[in-house]
Amino acid sequence: MQDIAKPALNPQVIGQTESALGALLTPVLQEAGRTFEQWLVLTVATAGGGAQDHAQLVARIAKARKIAPAGVAAAIAELTALGAVANEAGQVRLTATGQTMHQAVRSRIDEVTAGIFDFSADELAIAGRVLATVTDRVNAFLAGHAAAA
Repeated sequence: MQDIAKPALNPQVIGQTESALGALLTPVLQEAGRTFEQWLVLTVATAGGGAQDHAQLVARIAKARKIAPAGVAAAIAELTALGAVANEAGQVRLTATGQTMHQAVRSRIDEVTAGIFDFSADELAIAGRVLATVTDRVNAFLAGHAAAA
């Protein structure tokens, strides 16, 4: 079988990769009974450690993922009702239930993606830097267009 050359990094390759990874994530979240927005809140709350300002948390996730703030706020409310986060005095904090919820999904994602990211540390670092730079440039472009509007 002939080895077909891989295309250079471009928007199509990035989009196809995001779609492929989303196709892996969606059933994992469905198994766990979580929405994508809930997963984002759990992930950011886990990474943040302590309590985070509700409005800042909503804005951070909405901006990073280019999604509606209302969807993020709804996910926080849903997770609050489930006892996964405490939302008191404008502060959102992950609870033990939320930590367990996050870890269960994270473990399942790790199982599903085992072998997909088995690149050398150098290759992963290069890919991470390139994708982070693309993201920074897109965000700067969008910010410039928003300021001009």
